[in-house]
Amino acid sequence: MTVAALSAPHAARVRAAPGWPSLPTTASSASTAAGSQPTVSVDINSFDAIGARHAYDDLIAEAAERYKLNPAIIRAVMQTESAFNAMAVSPVGALGLMQLMPDVATELGAEDPMDPRQNIMAGARYLRQLLDEHRGNVKLALASYNAGPGAVAKYHAIPPFKETRNYVRRITNLLAEARANH
Repeated sequence: MTVAALSAPHAARVRAAPGWPSLPTTASSASTAAGSQPTVSVDINSFDAIGARHAYDDLIAEAAERYKLNPAIIRAVMQTESAFNAMAVSPVGALGLMQLMPDVATELGAEDPMDPRQNIMAGARYLRQLLDEHRGNVKLALASYNAGPGAVAKYHAIPPFKETRNYVRRITNLLAEARANH
């Protein structure tokens, strides 16, 4: 709703509460100096769009600092999971930027998993837990994020699922690109 409201040029007018004198909608500095009531007019004629890849940089940085993660891993998971679409819902019910299952989101403290901040914080917390569980092994943590910790525990490795293997490969490639660009 906010995006729709901000994407179209419009003007806001200030109206007085009942019982207050009516205010004009425009005023020049001369009429203000002459004692006229001041007015407020707001126009949105342009704005600088932020690409989806960088729209959540501040939240990613906050989550990375809080959970002692490289921001690149959070960004790579978001890119792979939702293509930075905060409203993404998977066919199996995973929600938001980090594609959290509702029960996992609740467990990790995201009361509203569609809220970008809550989703990123919960997803980063989950990544930290998985990295700790797998003693820093990024590939196993990513496999657990995708296929579930039970699948990784069952195989004691990345499960032999094509989707999971492609997922781990895609994110590790994104991480390698991020390292090369810095």
